[in-house]
Amino acid sequence: METVTLTLKNQPVLFLEADNISPDIFAGKKAAEIAALHAYEGREQTTLGKYFEVTGNAGATADDTKIVVKGDLTRVKYIGMKMSAGEVLVENSTDMYTGAWMLGGKLLVKGNTNAFTGIGMKGGELVIEGDAGNYLGAAYRGDWRGMQGGLIRVKGNAGSDTGYFMNGGTIIVEGNTDVHVGTHMEGGTIIIKGNIPSKVGGQMVEGTIYVFGAIDVMMPGFKYVKDEELEVDGYTGPFALFHGDLGERHPKRKGQIVYGRLFQKI
Repeated sequence: METVTLTLKNQPVLFLEADNISPDIFAGKKAAEIAALHAYEGREQTTLGKYFEVTGNAGATADDTKIVVKGDLTRVKYIGMKMSAGEVLVENSTDMYTGAWMLGGKLLVKGNTNAFTGIGMKGGELVIEGDAGNYLGAAYRGDWRGMQGGLIRVKGNAGSDTGYFMNGGTIIVEGNTDVHVGTHMEGGTIIIKGNIPSKVGGQMVEGTIYVFGAIDVMMPGFKYVKDEELEVDGYTGPFALFHGDLGERHPKRKGQIVYGRLFQKI
């Protein structure tokens, strides 16, 4: 695997849209060609080389390419957007849309990410060692297709609307989240190891949510069913099962109504 290193040398005045920072785009290119790839600062089309020092050449394919991004990236958006293979290592925090519509490969952020991380994700592995913002693994504004596959793991906390319109895949938050986890959820798995204030699974149709900590206010559309002994992300113990959201229309399979499942650790 060949490694390309991008080191921020000029901080953008406005936010930088750098959707070309992806193994798929870098594949087969030398450092000078990568530096010439376009980026946008506001309405102005510019190049990656204006902001980043680029060293190393990419591999022949995305799968053979690793990208390391260094510097204060809190004004840089869309890193790893639509990547399908290879690796991206971000050594600091990023702005919005990190890993958006990701299809495959591995993306590791050693800091925090802002809103819309992993939206519409279909595959791959996205790990955030810090905190994530609002709309983690959610749908784009106005869309009903949220995360559909892959894995997102946040080792810190996450904001509101985690898994909004989620259809598949897995989201694991090892800390706490804000409100509206799994709203409009239609599939997939969400694991929250910390606490959630309220509005968990609102208008949920299918899928599974596990909560290890406290839920301050349980949605009225969830009904307790039974206790179960489960293994969840390395932990084995008792969970209380709730079905919901009972206010929604639910499909039938083999004559049985399919509900969303909310498990809370006992």
